[in-house]
Amino acid sequence: MAESVPFKPLWSGLTAAEGKRRDLLEIVLAYGMIMLVVWTPRSWQRLLWWVAAASITAMVCLSFRGAKAMGLHPTGFFRSFWVVSVALLCGAGAVILAIHFHTLTVPQRTIALTWNWWPYLLWSLAQQFLLQVFFLERLLRLLKDSGLAVLIAAILISAAHLPNPVLTPMTFLWGFAACWLFLRYRNLYVLGLVHMILGLTIGATVPVTVTHHMRVGLGYLTYAPPYRSAIGPQSSGPK
Repeated sequence: MAESVPFKPLWSGLTAAEGKRRDLLEIVLAYGMIMLVVWTPRSWQRLLWWVAAASITAMVCLSFRGAKAMGLHPTGFFRSFWVVSVALLCGAGAVILAIHFHTLTVPQRTIALTWNWWPYLLWSLAQQFLLQVFFLERLLRLLKDSGLAVLIAAILISAAHLPNPVLTPMTFLWGFAACWLFLRYRNLYVLGLVHMILGLTIGATVPVTVTHHMRVGLGYLTYAPPYRSAIGPQSSGPK
C-alpha cells in the first residue's frame, strides 16, 4: 500500500506539532461548515455552500502538494480501472434485483443525470477530492495509523449523509473502500467514476419515497413529494 506523502509546511517556521494543530483545525472548520450547510434551512443553504466551498478551496490551495500526490495525475488510472468494472457489475445486479422486487423506478432526475452525466461526474469527483485529499490526508498526518484514519474518514462522510437510510450506510461502505483504493492507486478519476455509477444506481433502483431524491440532513426531514395524484401513486419527479 502506498504511504501518504509527507507533510511539507507552507511556512518554514512551522513545527511538526504546529502542523498537526493546523491539520486538526482545518478538519474541524471544514467539517463544521459542511454540517452547517447540511442542517441549515434551504433559504440560507446556497450562501453557506459558497462560503464553505471557498473556505475549503483556500485551505487546499495553501497546502497544495502537486497533482500526483493529490490524485489528479493520470498515474494509476488504468491499474485501478478494474474498480469501475466491479461497480458496473454491481449496478447491473442491483437493477436485476430491483426489477424482480418491483422497485425499479428511474425517476426523472436520474434520467436527467444520465443524459447530462458530466456535471454529476464533476460533483462526484469533488466529493471524492474532499474525502480523500482533504480529510484522509490530514487524518493520516494526525494519527500515523492508516487503518484508523480510513475508518474515521468513512465515519465522517457517512455522518454527513444522516438521516438518509440508504446514503448513510452506502457512503460509509464506499468511503471506507475508496480511501483504501486511493492509498493504493492515488487516482481520483476512477473513484469519481465509481461514485457516479453508484449514485445513478441508487437513484434508479431505490424508491424516491425512501431516498427523498438523495437529500440529506434537514432537506431529508423536510422533503415533501412535489405532486400527489388523487387517483394514483405519488409522482417520482424531481422537487
